[in-house]
Parts: sequence; structure tokens; C-alpha cells
Amino acid sequence: MLKIDSHQHFWKFDKVAHSWISDDMAVIQRDFMPEDLKPVLDANEIDGCITVQVDQTAEENEFQLRNAEENDFIKGVVGWVDLFADDLDAQLEQLQPYKKLKGFRHILQGEADRALMLKPGFLKGISKLKALNFTYDILILPDQLKYAAELVSQFPDQSFVLDHIAKPDIKGQNIGDWKRDLETLASQPHVHCKLSGMVTEASWTAWKPVDFRPYLDVVFEAFGIQRVMYGSDWPVSLVAASYKQVKDLAAGYVSQFSATEQELFWGGNAIKFYNLK
Repeated sequence: MLKIDSHQHFWKFDKVAHSWISDDMAVIQRDFMPEDLKPVLDANEIDGCITVQVDQTAEENEFQLRNAEENDFIKGVVGWVDLFADDLDAQLEQLQPYKKLKGFRHILQGEADRALMLKPGFLKGISKLKALNFTYDILILPDQLKYAAELVSQFPDQSFVLDHIAKPDIKGQNIGDWKRDLETLASQPHVHCKLSGMVTEASWTAWKPVDFRPYLDVVFEAFGIQRVMYGSDWPVSLVAASYKQVKDLAAGYVSQFSATEQELFWGGNAIKFYNLK
């Protein structure tokens, strides 16, 4: 079975558009393109990847789909679309022919309105995805987990995946509220989870594998091995770890599972969720 990195990014670095890449993240203040990732995946025995939107523009879809079209190892794209748009139906129909476009994401974690995902316009937008077989990636912080649980409960037939385990405060070792709300979200069987983005929530310079174990225990207990997928969050992860360190962190934990279960984590779950070819 193919090994899939379910979450990584490409960008042409722009100081204004990518202002979230602050000076303390200088290591990623540059372009990251498919030719940068391919040798890294090869070295780590990863067969393919899902590339996820960075900018919230129509041009972003064009950029990422062009990368996917030119590189077979990019198995799918999670793009962006304005779910509030009056012409959303037309936009989705225009995008549907792109077979590598698997779904969409909105950067909910950065919204001033923490419950934006529960606005009628957003809900109406989500309601249109299932008919066209589009998935939805949930990018949130722990304070938004309760809203996400309410969101997904309204669409039991829609495929959702939680990005970055909702970015708990691993550095501060805060787990209680996150654990409770994550378990509530995970109780809904149509929601999956990406084991990604963890090293950037720990101490960038002093994290140890043991720091993550309590959070990993919660994730796998809540979602089960059949709903968790590996993601590197490369190149954002480079501020805190090498690709190999991120992969080894996951590998060390999932080694407790059977070979068949590990295959699900490393590829099978992502292949099924994103309907990869």
C-alpha cells in the first residue's frame, strides 16, 4: 500500500501574503516547491502527498493544481473556495473536473469570529460539498473544537478531517479542555484526524518525544486507528524539526499497532478519505 503524507504545503514566498511567517520562522521564509519536497519524500520512503492550500484565493487553486498536474507524486489538492459566495454552485461545478482537487479548507483558526463556521452562509456552503464528493479540512485551535463538533453534527454524510489535532498547547502541557472537546468531536464517525502540526505546538528547540505521548494517546483513543492519518505539515514543521524527526515521532508511537493497522495510518486512511487514485 502506498505511504501518503496527508498534509504539506507549497508556496512562492511573499512577505505580505505570508505575513504569518514571522522572522522567528526565518528558515521557511523562502519558496517551497515540488522539486524541494520530492527528494525528502524519497529519502523517507513516502510515496505521495496531499498538498493543502496556503492562500485564500482562487489563484491558489490554480497554483496548487498546476503543481499536482506536473508531479505525479502529488496525489491530491485541498484547495480554497469562498463558502459564502453567491455563485458558489458555479464555482464548484467549474472546479469539479479537476480530479486531483479533493476538497477545501478555510483558515478558521485565524478568524476573529471564533464561531464563523456556524454562520448560515458557511453552513450553506458546506452543504454543497457532498454532492460533488468534496471533503472538508477543519483548521482550528482548541477553543473552536466545540463549534466544530456542532458544525459536523449538521452534516453526517459529509467527510471531515481535523488538521493538526486542533493544535493543543503541547509546550505548556495543557490538555484538559482540548481532550474533552476533541473527544466530543471524534465521537462523530464521519470525522477523521491528521496526526500533523504537533512539533510546532511544542518547544521548537527543546521538545522530546515523550512530550507528545499524552496527546497521541488521546487522539488514537478518540478516533481509533482507522480514522487517523499521517501528515508532516512540511515545510512549516521545519521551524521545529526535520522531516525525518516528524516521521520518526509518528513511527515510534504507531509501532505498537499491527502491521495492517500501521498501513492504514501511513496510507490506507488517506487513500480512502481523499479517494486517491
